[in-house]
Amino acid sequence: MPKLPAEDRHRASFEQRRIQRFWLLIGITALVAALFVPFSQIFLHVEYDYTLRTVALGGALLGVVSGVLGCFAVLRHQSLLGDALSHAALPGVALAFLLAGRDLGLLLIGAGLTSWLGVHFIRMVTNTTRIKQDAAMGIVLAAWFAAGIALLVYIQARPDASQAGLDTFIFGQAAAIVERDVQLIAVVGAASFITLGLFWKEFKLITFDAEFAGANGFRVNILSMILSTLIVVAIVLGLQLAGVILMVGMLIASGIAARQWTDKLGQMIILSAVFGAFSGSAGAIVSAVDADIPTGPLIVVVAFLLVVISLCFAPGRGLVWTLLRRHSDRRRFAAQTILHDLYHYAMDHGAPATPGETLGERASRPHLGSAVPEAFLVGVRGATARVGLRQLSARGQVQQRGDAWLLTPAGIEAATKDDHNHQLWAVYRQYSDELALPMVAEDRQQDIRNFLPGEAVEKLERQL
Repeated sequence: MPKLPAEDRHRASFEQRRIQRFWLLIGITALVAALFVPFSQIFLHVEYDYTLRTVALGGALLGVVSGVLGCFAVLRHQSLLGDALSHAALPGVALAFLLAGRDLGLLLIGAGLTSWLGVHFIRMVTNTTRIKQDAAMGIVLAAWFAAGIALLVYIQARPDASQAGLDTFIFGQAAAIVERDVQLIAVVGAASFITLGLFWKEFKLITFDAEFAGANGFRVNILSMILSTLIVVAIVLGLQLAGVILMVGMLIASGIAARQWTDKLGQMIILSAVFGAFSGSAGAIVSAVDADIPTGPLIVVVAFLLVVISLCFAPGRGLVWTLLRRHSDRRRFAAQTILHDLYHYAMDHGAPATPGETLGERASRPHLGSAVPEAFLVGVRGATARVGLRQLSARGQVQQRGDAWLLTPAGIEAATKDDHNHQLWAVYRQYSDELALPMVAEDRQQDIRNFLPGEAVEKLERQL
């Protein structure tokens, strides 16, 4: 079996580590969720009665649905769309109440219709005017929500009708969820996932490159409308639990958290579903500690905590890992820079000297280089010099002699290889077109053999 090039081996190893990290994260989240139940019973004294089980299950299912569909809103830079459409649902609730009373199904249908009209209005404005999409979303958010508040005030003032309970659609009322509502979320969510599966390739394409999809004959407008309709469905399902104000949090928080851990859409959707389920169930359970703690806001708080944890600790993207990587890169760059300076200083004053040589050995080398004063390195490189010297000393590549530094045999070998690598990169920049070499991003801090196949490196060696 032929040996893979260094770059291919590195890519395969990176992909394997990413898959392992993905499943490890899934396992940790599942373990935390499993341990959270006995923890809440022992330390929080939570009693899992019928109401709590129903609300927790409804929150978990809603978290899965909103987490999966919210990934597309996040990736398409339409997070504000969820906020606009959730606020646009309020006038639909009020109009449905005026026309048909307090039937929950009709109220949700009214909410869905006005949200869907909000989608159409946004598309009409952006397609026929010079107004940008974010401005159109802001118009819908403010105008539709204002209309909903006005209708609620009108209903409240009517002597022959009671608006009791309608204002709960603003902030949600999880305690009112019954088993029938959970079944509705499960059925509608399953239908949404089936639709998502049928149009998976199309949705994936318009999410990452809508122009390319349109150039290849895909009906981007229709596909975008179907995807927006699915998002409307998720919003309508969550109105009773989170309300029109907080529903956007459930829609995008899980997707934002999942995005920090992976670059694969499939993995992102699975992670977002897991995070959404955990947020919905954990928020409902914690809210049961006290009757005065609202469930919807607490679910969003848990989702926000997952976002914060992901932003801080996600490998590759997290703030902590970024700071550690920058610190490591600075130390590595300082070591390479000082190694380069020591080598060329010694070459300018003769061959690189090695520590421990006798006077006879020094005399037998007519161009023996002297040690490099530390003050000279600090004067040239500043504080970077001491950082680099510490790194090289820890590697055994330099040795201090008084106030000066010498390259060890290991340091001379490393410096020679690094200098040769720099020369190969210089030849690549000058002769890559002439030698018909593959195009790669030049990075002289990295070994060129990790970027080019062996045949290309041999061409560079001959040219050098």
